[in-house]
Amino acid sequence: MTEPKKLILNLFEMNTVSHITHGLWPLPGNNRHRFGDLSYWTELAQIIEDGGFDGVFLADVVGAYDTFRGGPATAVREGLQIPSNDPLLVVPAMAAVTRRIGFGVTFSTSYEPPFTFARRMSTLDHLTDGRIGWNIVTSYLPNAARNFGLADEIPHDRRYEIADEFLDVTYKLWEGSWDDDAVIVDREERVYTDPDKVRYIDHVGEHFSVAGPHLCAPSPQRTPVLFQATGSPAGIAFAGRHAEVVFTGGRTADDFRRNPTIIREAAQVNGRAADDVRFLVQAGIVVGRTEQEAAEKWDLYRRHTSLDGILAHASVPLDLTAFPGDWTVRRAAVAAGADPERLGLPLDRTVTETLEGFRRGREDRYFVAGTPEVVADEIERWLDDDGIDGINLRQYHSFDTARDVAELVVPELRRRGRIRDEEPAAVSVPR
Repeated sequence: MTEPKKLILNLFEMNTVSHITHGLWPLPGNNRHRFGDLSYWTELAQIIEDGGFDGVFLADVVGAYDTFRGGPATAVREGLQIPSNDPLLVVPAMAAVTRRIGFGVTFSTSYEPPFTFARRMSTLDHLTDGRIGWNIVTSYLPNAARNFGLADEIPHDRRYEIADEFLDVTYKLWEGSWDDDAVIVDREERVYTDPDKVRYIDHVGEHFSVAGPHLCAPSPQRTPVLFQATGSPAGIAFAGRHAEVVFTGGRTADDFRRNPTIIREAAQVNGRAADDVRFLVQAGIVVGRTEQEAAEKWDLYRRHTSLDGILAHASVPLDLTAFPGDWTVRRAAVAAGADPERLGLPLDRTVTETLEGFRRGREDRYFVAGTPEVVADEIERWLDDDGIDGINLRQYHSFDTARDVAELVVPELRRRGRIRDEEPAAVSVPR
């Protein structure tokens, strides 16, 4: 009998007030406002480890969402990923109170040099005993570019060219600068490291010049597990060369299946096996002990969701809330003096229909509300019919979402043989 496919179960987090569940932070009992407290992260880490999760996936941005309404005021008022703190710095605290869960952290290749980042990741790999992963991003916010002295964003495909060389440098530092047995700790001869086994990398490229040697001794993994979120041709080609885990999605099963097929083909072009890459989707789960309890929770979350927060997060260039609901988007654009064809919006839909589409944007293939049995049935469908490998669970409420899944869904999935209980987890994906 074939063993059931195991679910990779990660919690989707960010070191901020409002990550991707807009407007829900003020709900009674929600702990999101505590994100700046170390105890928030240690408590969260213990909840998910005890609850059978594989890891926590930490998002990040290095700019503000300032397109909607012509500035950052909406994002600032909503707490939409501002204020936000560095995701790397909370990892050691979570690692200190756990022994199994992995940590995926987001860092951009576009604006900071690879040498210092390679050192930070090696340090985290040491401190977590090999439980760290890197979510590679190239940054997409115009404000992020301006924060690093640029007038505008680096063109999309150019960012991936920079990222390729960034990875080249980090590979040389992590894998080539030190031999495995360089550190000898010889007290009698007073030699800590054999100098013949440490070398410069002498990288000289178009974007970076790095002499080395790497400042860190070889860490448990050397190179962390490499995550990536992508869908563009340049991003897919990059994933084919580097990614071990791809964070993707789709509104339908067919949408999702197309992405893995293309990325697996890209991996094979680069001499890798098709199954070298695992695929995660962002998923929403609202679970209750009864259907009524689940429905009441979901109704609470929907009623308190902030439309302004959604529109600011989507960087919508036209404030549709300022126009009558029965107008078409095209009419609203013309009235605002905007070029309709440059908005990227459905021009012939009404304002009301378009706003409702934004509001319901994540109630797609990877959302389920119901009892533990209903939720487990749906997750099994995602695993077996769609072919996903795991989920990044979005949080409607901290810590109730994680606790609900841990206490109600994980036991049901475990009964069905869908939870990986082996230890230790290798940063939420087996290598």
